[in-house]
Amino acid sequence: VWHSSVEYFNINRVTQLSDVEPYRFDYSGTSMKALTVEKIAITDLYFSQDDLYRIFADMNIANMTIADSEMIHMLCPSSKSLFRYLNFFKNDLTDFLFQNCDTLLQLETLILQKNKFESLLKVSFMTSSMKSLKYLDMSNNLLRHDGADVQCQWAESLTELDLSSNQLADAVFLCLPVNVRKLSLQNNQISSVPEEMVELKSLEELNLASNRLADLPGCGGFRSLQFLNTEMNSVLTPTADFFQSCPRVRELQAGHNPFKCSCELQAFVRLERQSGGKLAGWPAAYVCEYPQGLRGTQLKDFHLSQLACNTTLLLVTALLLTLL
Repeated sequence: VWHSSVEYFNINRVTQLSDVEPYRFDYSGTSMKALTVEKIAITDLYFSQDDLYRIFADMNIANMTIADSEMIHMLCPSSKSLFRYLNFFKNDLTDFLFQNCDTLLQLETLILQKNKFESLLKVSFMTSSMKSLKYLDMSNNLLRHDGADVQCQWAESLTELDLSSNQLADAVFLCLPVNVRKLSLQNNQISSVPEEMVELKSLEELNLASNRLADLPGCGGFRSLQFLNTEMNSVLTPTADFFQSCPRVRELQAGHNPFKCSCELQAFVRLERQSGGKLAGWPAAYVCEYPQGLRGTQLKDFHLSQLACNTTLLLVTALLLTLL
């Protein structure tokens, strides 16, 4: 197949039946552009796995996918690689992947979803020599970052990063690529955006859904933000001046939070009226959770009188009533 006219080749559900022996692979004269390998079962691990990984690592093709195959490692290409797209979805890869690897200079897309990466710092080091990398998917791993003194080193070309479904907390904002434009931190353990975060001047889209936020974040660290998702957090009473602090935001998804319908929340309800439709999912996704008597009431239908929400006016009224 390699030395034929085949350009796109898929291998699916293959089981190793015999020992893997060293083989000198001839990469010349191929028409291959993309190789996809899925669900490969290795039944005998008593062989030099580098012999197998080397065949894949040195392929002179643009696109390669090895998915759902329990792969535990991949070698750095021996020389400057032609890879532009690598997809290692659902394997057993760890933080050792591509460390000190300087031959993936043309790689633009790297998908490492559903593996066993643990250190965000090491992931950043992995990308530091990938001069063309634009998109990195590290979702559904075991990533953490403790805010260590060692500074993260991301590829400067990286503009889209998916870190969703990991174990990242607030310190993640100290280890992010400075030129990122689209960032997903959905389904982590973030409770707030620290003021001392790395400034992300180019960030336009930020997904913080399914975290532990108690309020909407400000835009001090990302002045270019246009889209923000804070759905399914722990926001009881959102900050009413959000759009003043984030003037470039065109859409805010803040629904499906446990809203506390009180006087303080009315300012946020007024914000929706003034925003000109910037609250995505309004009104269906914005429902009172507290107090019990208002649970299920849409925020658009929640109203309190000016008297009920003005303590001074309420006291004066009560005093006047006692004097009558």
